Amino acid sequence: MPNVVGRSRTAPFGLLRGTRPGVCLNPYHCQANRRWPAPEPALPAPPAVIAVIPARLASTRLPNKPLLDATGQPLIQHVVERVGEAGRVRRIVVATDAQRIVEAVQAFGGEAMLTRPDHANGTSRIAEAVERLDDLPDDAIVVNVQGDEPEIEPAAIDALVEAMARQPQVPMATLGSAFAAGEDPADPSIVKVVTDRRGRALYFSRAAIPYDRDAVGVRRLKHPGLYAYRRAFLLRYASWPATPLERAEQLEQLRALEHGQAILVVRVDVASHGIDTPEQYAAFVQRVRARRSGA
Repeated sequence: MPNVVGRSRTAPFGLLRGTRPGVCLNPYHCQANRRWPAPEPALPAPPAVIAVIPARLASTRLPNKPLLDATGQPLIQHVVERVGEAGRVRRIVVATDAQRIVEAVQAFGGEAMLTRPDHANGTSRIAEAVERLDDLPDDAIVVNVQGDEPEIEPAAIDALVEAMARQPQVPMATLGSAFAAGEDPADPSIVKVVTDRRGRALYFSRAAIPYDRDAVGVRRLKHPGLYAYRRAFLLRYASWPATPLERAEQLEQLRALEHGQAILVVRVDVASHGIDTPEQYAAFVQRVRARRSGA
């Protein structure tokens, strides 16, 4: 079955809702009759969890996007602060090709790294940043958060980290989410994912997969663009050339599948969206102002 997240933000690492902590005074009663679910064994903390946010100025639909500040703060600050609400993330680094973004991040006390300007995608930029961070061990968990996601759910980030911690053999993880009302599975701008019974990705596509030939009512999953990697795997993954399916679908995660690598898909329903257009940014500004006014 896919990995379904039903975990309390306030529960200890590894404790699900509905578990009852405490001391069992009657071992036979507890083990044989199971009047309440036994808590899962506690997990050791990952050696390191870092979120890296790729950000660049050259957006054709929304120029200078990371620095837009109609809310009184640059957009990239909103993203960093939102990621900082995730309980499992211990460090946040913005990886950018623009000195102006570095200065903006440093101005609000964030950490930024200037990277090469020739990266083909955000994953490649993140890999450069991670390679230059010598203090990160190879099994560190690297979370890739897009620089235009100021309303990303911190619980979704924590879900990825916890899933990777529970399955240390998995090199990469991402999200699968139910479609919201009004979203069309046939829309090629919404990526779909199909998983196996263990929650591993079988395929990602812009097409409406799986195809429901006999209208039996399949439940499709959309794929929000949030990833987590082991550091060592990320460096190998970024070094591989683009693969045929990746080029056809313009989905870089297919490169991992074409190389036979497992991608764990964690089921978390998310409502946040990236900001790609002036209209989307204007709507975000209105939401921020409404929250600040208490409306």
